[in-house]
Amino acid sequence: MDSSTFFGLSTVAYILAMVTYIIYLAFKKESLGIVATALTVAGFVSQTLAFGLRWKEFYDIGQMGILRAVPLTNLYESLIFFVWCLILAYLIIEFKYKNRSFGAFVTPVAGLALAFIDISGMSTNIQPLVPALQSNWLLAHVMMSFIAYAMFAISFSTGLMYLIVRTENRNEPAYIFWTVMLSIFIITLSAMGLDYFTFRVAIQSQEELIKSYLFKASFMSSSSSVAVLSWGIAAAFTFFIWRFGGTLKKIIAGFNISHEMLDEITYKSIAIGFPIFTLGGLIFGAIWADQAWGKYWTWDPKETWSLITWFFYAFYLHSRLMRGWKGKKVAIVAVLGFMAVIFTYLGVNLLLSGLHSYGAQ
Repeated sequence: MDSSTFFGLSTVAYILAMVTYIIYLAFKKESLGIVATALTVAGFVSQTLAFGLRWKEFYDIGQMGILRAVPLTNLYESLIFFVWCLILAYLIIEFKYKNRSFGAFVTPVAGLALAFIDISGMSTNIQPLVPALQSNWLLAHVMMSFIAYAMFAISFSTGLMYLIVRTENRNEPAYIFWTVMLSIFIITLSAMGLDYFTFRVAIQSQEELIKSYLFKASFMSSSSSVAVLSWGIAAAFTFFIWRFGGTLKKIIAGFNISHEMLDEITYKSIAIGFPIFTLGGLIFGAIWADQAWGKYWTWDPKETWSLITWFFYAFYLHSRLMRGWKGKKVAIVAVLGFMAVIFTYLGVNLLLSGLHSYGAQ
């Protein structure tokens, strides 16, 4: 069995775990929670084996040394590693806090990443490193960046949950904010799934860029009626979440998740992720850039958006530690920060051009 087989098994396990966690959250049956955790652990073990095998496959092909053979050289591999870090962080939280409810909010992030891999048709082949990537800084810069991204994803999930349990009035800005963010997340996941079922057979080349067909089955369909219907359904769904958001709050409250716990996990996730991102993502990245391109900073789109992301989380920590902010304000910053992370990682690679364009391979 090769790495792709184990990656496939882990993908199935994570998606099944996502569905099971959501059902567990709705029906509160402990047996479902145990099954969801077992599926998550099984997926994690399978993905760990897959990552190790791909590392060996890359080493055998490239013969450039074990550190330069780390499978983090393209969009596919980095997404896989992000999901691995995210699931590891989630399992630690689940066993530490003895609460499975977070799984219904964390595993969909992993599911979205894996769905993105499938519907994008991105290459999963092992490719030779371009000269700029042939450096020992690859391991430190990329791996630390994605460990930080995983911690930020955790803070996004718990920050969103905090807003859900702490808002009452439907006209309250924080309430409107979380309903819109949650709706966007669910709608995006659903639209990507629709793209997958619509275009997977029709796509001939695995090298097609996602922007050539992303949301083409819904919001950007060539049929104006389909596009209008899609936007109408999205608006109706957002209104539904806004109208009945109190029900979701009751469900979460039923699992004895205190807002203090959510605030603590959000803060600790960012407190861990921020210095890792600062050191690995910005400082090590700048050193590597100087070696590869002769400049520490070029205002490349990826660099610029990485700095914007850094400011979001620096503002979170400054506001909390220096200004004493807690609760809804900083939870909103945590959610917005992860939106910046997503654009830094995916939006820049797919929509903008620059020195980091090889990351979309």
